[in-house]
Amino acid sequence: IVMKTISTTTTTTKRSMLSSSSTGEPSLMDIMSSSVSKSLGRDVKLQPTTGGGFSGGGGASTSAAVDPATGQKYFLKSARAAGGGGKMLRAEYLGVKEMSETNTIKVPMPVAYGEGGPLNTAFVVFEYLEFAGGGSQHELGVQLAKMHRSMSDKGFGFHVDNTIGATPQPNLPWIEDWADFWDQHRLGHMLKLTGNAGYNAEKIEKLRQKTRELLSHKPGPSLVHGDLWGGNKGFAKVDGETVPVIFDPATYYGDREVDVAMTYLFGGFGYDFYEGYESEWPLPEGHEERVTVYNLYHILNHYELFGGSYLSQARGMIEQILRM
Repeated sequence: IVMKTISTTTTTTKRSMLSSSSTGEPSLMDIMSSSVSKSLGRDVKLQPTTGGGFSGGGGASTSAAVDPATGQKYFLKSARAAGGGGKMLRAEYLGVKEMSETNTIKVPMPVAYGEGGPLNTAFVVFEYLEFAGGGSQHELGVQLAKMHRSMSDKGFGFHVDNTIGATPQPNLPWIEDWADFWDQHRLGHMLKLTGNAGYNAEKIEKLRQKTRELLSHKPGPSLVHGDLWGGNKGFAKVDGETVPVIFDPATYYGDREVDVAMTYLFGGFGYDFYEGYESEWPLPEGHEERVTVYNLYHILNHYELFGGSYLSQARGMIEQILRM
């Protein structure tokens, strides 16, 4: 999602993180420390520190903490567990964990997920990455293609539903056919949220039928980032080297072309990126016209989230698809 909001942690949340409540309950920072200790198999006592950067379009607050005993720094995301915040952060934790376990492209290592504290807060703890300038877009393309080689034997979908920005993104039930998955869980879902983008039922039926025809190429279910615009990639210093990193995903198993298609939507990816991707795993014939099909989902989502001119952009893309 394009919109990024600078992290803000409210005074109330800070108080919850720093101190025990008047009832003697452990603070949120205590609970985070316990979760990290259990995950790492050693005692960790977190303390707030500077850093935290930006929060994604989903609206979670971000901050940073350090373990004074080791100097190890951690990146924290938190949200009210009620109202969907807990499900959103758990889904992000599981998605990043799935990507991390491919041992391909670098992601912020997920350390722990949990809920608790005086305000019943959900949280995810990640390793803290030091972002840097430079870095190889060619290597970014190569590593993304390597991640895409991780396939599911369950079909298309993911273990849990998640979010694309702040919008619910259904991934269940798993579906064997890609065109069926896209029609039900992606295009159909977003058309329902946006009132069919203002079109009548007949026009929408033509769009859905045309889309199914264009997605009859039978791709395999690759592990995809799901929200790969330029703001969700970067480069970080790891063991003295500058490596490509992707983060803030909307992970699922789908056609790998969805990730490559989104890189064209808002810029930030150079020729070297596409050259690197193609050198590792060339895209199949017809991928160019499927770019518009896949990116319509994101433009409809932007209209759902932000309104404005995204509707006319979406309608223009729908007309383009119908002419294919």
